[in-house]
Formats: sequence, C-alpha cells, structure tokens
Amino acid sequence: MARSSVKPSIRCPGISRQVAFHQLLVSARRTWLAGALSDALAKAEPNLLKEQILDCAPPEALRILASSQIRDELVFPTPVVLGLKPTLLGYYRLLAGIPQKSFYASGTGLARFKSMETFGSINENQRHDLPDLCRAMGIELAALVTEISPSVSHQDLSELPLLTLGSQFQGANNNRIGQQATRDVFLVIASIAERAIESRSETKLILKDSSGNAVTVSLASDPDVRVQVQQGNLSIKKLAIEIKGGTDRSNAHNRAGEAEKSHQTARNQGYPECWTLIFKMGLRVDKLRRESPSTNHWFDVAQVLAEEGDDWIEFRTRLANVLGIPLKKQDKRS
Repeated sequence: MARSSVKPSIRCPGISRQVAFHQLLVSARRTWLAGALSDALAKAEPNLLKEQILDCAPPEALRILASSQIRDELVFPTPVVLGLKPTLLGYYRLLAGIPQKSFYASGTGLARFKSMETFGSINENQRHDLPDLCRAMGIELAALVTEISPSVSHQDLSELPLLTLGSQFQGANNNRIGQQATRDVFLVIASIAERAIESRSETKLILKDSSGNAVTVSLASDPDVRVQVQQGNLSIKKLAIEIKGGTDRSNAHNRAGEAEKSHQTARNQGYPECWTLIFKMGLRVDKLRRESPSTNHWFDVAQVLAEEGDDWIEFRTRLANVLGIPLKKQDKRS
C-alpha cells in the first residue's frame, strides 16, 4: 500500500534524545556493562580471582549464586578485576543501583575512587585500598542477592544496571554528553595504545613509540586531545583532535564551526594535523568541510566509541601511525 501524503494532525516528539542516549550506551558497553567485565575476566588469573572472591563475598550469597548457576565475579568486585579495568567500578555500582552522586558523596569515603570509573586510571593509593572497597561493596551486593525474590537470575544482572544507567543518562544535558564523549574517546585511545603506555593519569597518557621516543596524549580544551612527541630536547606537536558528542542534526554545523575555532587555535600553536570527531549520521561531509576547512580528517564519533565501522578502522589506523606504534593483533581487522 502506498504511503499517504496526508500529514498527520498530531506531532510525535523527536528522537534526538534517544539517539544521544544510544551514543552514551555504546560507550557504557565498553566501560561499565557486562561486555567490559567479560574482557577483564578473560585476563584475570583464575586462582587469584577465586581467592579474592572468598575474601570479598559473604558465603550465603555465594551459595545462592551457585544454585542459580551465576559466576560469583558477575556480582562481586575483586581487586584483580578492578585493577585490570578500573572503569568496572561503574559496573558494580550500577548493579547495586546506586547513583554516582550518592556513591561518591563525601560521607561515603568513596570519592577518592571516582577517577577509576570516570577515567579508567588507578593510582597506587587506590590500588592499595581496593580490598577494603571490594569488601564494602560486597556487603551491599550480598544483600541484593539474598533479598531479591524470586532468586537472582542472569536476566536480572543484565537489566538491573540499566535502570540506574537510564536515570544517569536522563540527568545528562548536551554539555555533559559532550564531556562524556571526550572522556570516552580518551579511553578508546588508551585502548589502542595499551601495550605502549608507560604511565597514565586521568588526563594524560605517556607512551613509548617504536623508535623509543616519549609520546604524550593529553586531554585539554581547544583542542580536546593533543599528541606531542619528545625527540631529544625537541617537543614536536603532532596532532590535535576536537570531539563533538552532540547528536542533534539541526545543530551539527554549529558544532563543526566550534571545531574550526579550536583547530585554528591548534594551528596557531603549531599542530600540523587536525581531526574532528562528530556524529556524522545524515550529514554531508562536504558541507562540514565548509564549516571547518582546518579539519584534515572527519570521523564518526559513534563508530569510534563503538569500535566498529569504516571510520573506526581508519581512525585507529591513522592514530597508530601518528603515535608511532603497531596495532594490536585484534585490531588488524578489515
């Protein structure tokens, strides 16, 4: 049947917010949800994991999980897992249903761990305190397991975190969505450079390239990400990246214009290469180029955050070349 040309008399609100939420959800899958946990568990030493579970999880809750055929580490945090992937603190927080504002409030003593969830970094003081953190969370997560009726299921573990995550997304305005996208892209860059990283903080990665030079990747503003290489006494500016996380198509060209202002600043500072990450769906790149002629390469931020698609493949390849590092074997896919 042909579609009617008659316009409806009612107007459904737009879907731009849900598109923005999807972008945040894609990032959360890499940092706070079950897929990220599976990646970390694959790297954890099994005997150490079992030993730490017994230290952090009450026996009654473990018996319930065993009867439900649920792996203990899907519910209870351990120092080895959080040490391997610090952002997973967010997984266990969401499973417990605790908002960030409450979890990291000054009275809890947990504020010092926030950078683990947000930036994926961990310092020696945090690492030292991981056993206490895991035991404290273990008490509340054990209560969750024992008080749920009927018995906790795999479906519960998949869906319960989304209830709190949805509220978290709801509270994010456009500015916070952009800030989150910047932090998440920084985590993607850290993943690409993982084997070469020598030190890491909330806003800076220092790695060694294939020639033994120190390469610094830093979060800043105007531009959002900067890459510099130290060759002897010379600090050489290599790359400036501007990240635009908004998804409203009607405002896309304004975001491209904002990127141009940042790139002009970067060019004046001596950066020869400028990239822009923006939500490209439904947009013509030739029009974006008119808004930001200083941008050398445009990448779809959604593809980069999801780590799939043609723009993701090009981004990681070009970035590895700029950083002077080989791609990880699992990244060498077409």
